[in-house]
Amino acid sequence: MRRILLALLLAVAAVPAFAQGAPPQAAANAPYTIEYYYKVQWGHQQEFLSLFLKNHYPLLKKIVETGRMSSVKIESPAYHTTEDGRWDYRVTITFPNSTIATTANPQEEVLIKQLYPDQEAYKREEQRRFEILVSHWDLPVTDITPSK
Repeated sequence: MRRILLALLLAVAAVPAFAQGAPPQAAANAPYTIEYYYKVQWGHQQEFLSLFLKNHYPLLKKIVETGRMSSVKIESPAYHTTEDGRWDYRVTITFPNSTIATTANPQEEVLIKQLYPDQEAYKREEQRRFEILVSHWDLPVTDITPSK
């Protein structure tokens, strides 16, 4: 009897656990959005942003021009939060579909060499951008807004 009650209790408790979480992204050919969060060492936010806008944003814009990405948006919060929840910059990228979003771009190295002929300076500045980064996370998001 105890085993049956324990099994029943576990089954009932498991139902909400399986129900939680975001729904899956839309169909295979639907847009796929990922938010990229950056938390920078305190006091280095402007340095990070300058390096990002100089070395990474032009690459992202170029990839949008090729059609591999649909859009790129950069945001920062208007107010501060607690330190554990703090992020300094969010880059939201929408891709045409999930396959493109989750596979390597075979053109990226070529584009980097075209955009940044001085590869040593580019690599040094990108290394610095990541040295002053405290944390970075990527969050695929699903638009669940009802159509009507």
